[in-house]
Amino acid sequence: MKLLIATKNRGKVVEIRALLGLGLQKIVEVVTLADLPDTRQPAEDGKTFAENARLKALHYAQAYSVLCVADDSGLSVEALGGLPGVRSARYAGPGATDAANNAHLLHELARFPRPWKAAFVCAAAAALPGRVVAEAAGKVEGEILPEARGAEGFGYDPLFRVPPLGKTMAELPTQEKNRISHRGQAMRGLIAEMKAAGVLLQ
Repeated sequence: MKLLIATKNRGKVVEIRALLGLGLQKIVEVVTLADLPDTRQPAEDGKTFAENARLKALHYAQAYSVLCVADDSGLSVEALGGLPGVRSARYAGPGATDAANNAHLLHELARFPRPWKAAFVCAAAAALPGRVVAEAAGKVEGEILPEARGAEGFGYDPLFRVPPLGKTMAELPTQEKNRISHRGQAMRGLIAEMKAAGVLLQ
């Protein structure tokens, strides 16, 4: 059985592979978009993370005739009315780097008093050609720091502090991050739903 993780983001791939666990990976061939021939990318024009996750999962399941897992995730900052939201990956403009997005976020927040409350949000979907077979979501609350801390993770991780731990997401090893993160919550829920639906072996 083949399972496609619909991303070329190496950070996401590492996290999702770890969440799938070695047991599942022994009976399922896990591939990513980087392992397959290029195909047209879907327009991620959904208004919510859930819409974009469904859109990507359905698109790539159909394109490659495979069971596909996709997620859409990002940062929601209270002072910015929920931004960057679904625009998290391109907050500083199309093709923006993580560093550019982080710099733009701090620029936008500079006029607001701290603490800058925020949440990481993730929606995940699994699809076979023509139908969504499972969905799940996750969320973790935190705050944005004025300076980056940590060398792990990606995206806004170096700026996102998790208050109960006193650390940013970028200061956590992958295993600990997966235990508490929005993507960890969503993927664990999705895997459970896929097993309940009979599309993954128990």
